Amino acid sequence: MRIQRIEPTAYVLAASLLAAMLPGAARADMVLSSNDGHTVQDAQKVLVAPKDVHPDSISLIDVSHYPPTIKVTVEVPGSVVGPPTAAWMAKDETWAIVTSATKADPQGKGGTGPDDRVSVLDLTSNPPKITQSLTAGLGATTVRVSPDGKLALIANRTEGTVSVFSVADKKLTAVTKLDLGNKASMPSGIVFTHDGKSALLTRQGENMVNVLHIDGTTVTVDPRPITAGMAPYTMDINAAGTLVAVSNMGRGDGDEDSVSLIDLTSTPFRTVATVGVPTGPEPLKFSPDGKYLAVGSEHGTTLPPSHPFHSDKGLVTLFAVEGKTLRPLDSAPIGPWNEAIAFSRDGHTILVQSMAAREIDVFRWDGHKLTAGKPLVFKDVGPETFATAWP
Repeated sequence: MRIQRIEPTAYVLAASLLAAMLPGAARADMVLSSNDGHTVQDAQKVLVAPKDVHPDSISLIDVSHYPPTIKVTVEVPGSVVGPPTAAWMAKDETWAIVTSATKADPQGKGGTGPDDRVSVLDLTSNPPKITQSLTAGLGATTVRVSPDGKLALIANRTEGTVSVFSVADKKLTAVTKLDLGNKASMPSGIVFTHDGKSALLTRQGENMVNVLHIDGTTVTVDPRPITAGMAPYTMDINAAGTLVAVSNMGRGDGDEDSVSLIDLTSTPFRTVATVGVPTGPEPLKFSPDGKYLAVGSEHGTTLPPSHPFHSDKGLVTLFAVEGKTLRPLDSAPIGPWNEAIAFSRDGHTILVQSMAAREIDVFRWDGHKLTAGKPLVFKDVGPETFATAWP
């Protein structure tokens, strides 16, 4: 048999042609931003509906190059209320889930009211489209899907429950709700452990973190709560699956707050470090390699101008993750009322949302220093949640 030699350039050409034929999966390194068009702050920093309510939306941001660019924006229900983790994206970037904790409601306080909508998105469509609309519980916020892709959990802050869905063929099917027994528990953040046998849940209103045991679609609460700090809220898990970071929001009155690390290699899981950070550490995110933790602080930007600790700018701080401790490396000012943080897949670009400025701050990160770039600007909505296909 005569063996034909293929030149290396032919491999490159074939790979390029194959990538061109692929659908949305070829659209690598996209960050999904969920944007709220029905919520602003009044002069006293109270959440209200704007005079002109605009549709909520999602935007896909290309971070495969620098500076990043917004590629497309489409209408999808979303909400700034709750942790900035109210969206999830599949590893192949073909589909996503976005929740909405509040909506415009002329009869509600300040012109808004609780919402329960959940949207499943096809990201391979041009433009992306909603393929399934369903409901969770009032105040539907953080959504996470198990590592095997078969189970989704959604925290319902307003009604004190967690919705359980089975997942198949990129569709959700409601199974049950886990009632936490206290409507004021304010379930907020969720992360799955890498083996899929457990999940962690923050209960902001009760100052605790629960371990949820998972057996198929059966979810139960471990009797031993984990103590992190006051008002635990947003969570993230590192790429190795060994540490969970928790933002402790405190009273939101200008005092120093904290971030805790929970050791998942311990039996049972336990808090092993708590580090002081500027007030209001709502957004936090591990870098994709797990070497760094980025923490955004409201830093008084959500306090009224008359408050002694009001500030016009927030703050993002980069920490080195050293074993089970954190060491500060660098910090930089960010927009007011900051929400989610996202790293690019290579870890060198950092995005930080600002609801009040209706911008996304952009930074380059070299492992030592943050360098600010030109922000991404939004017109009629405030960016409030990120989702990526990578850790």
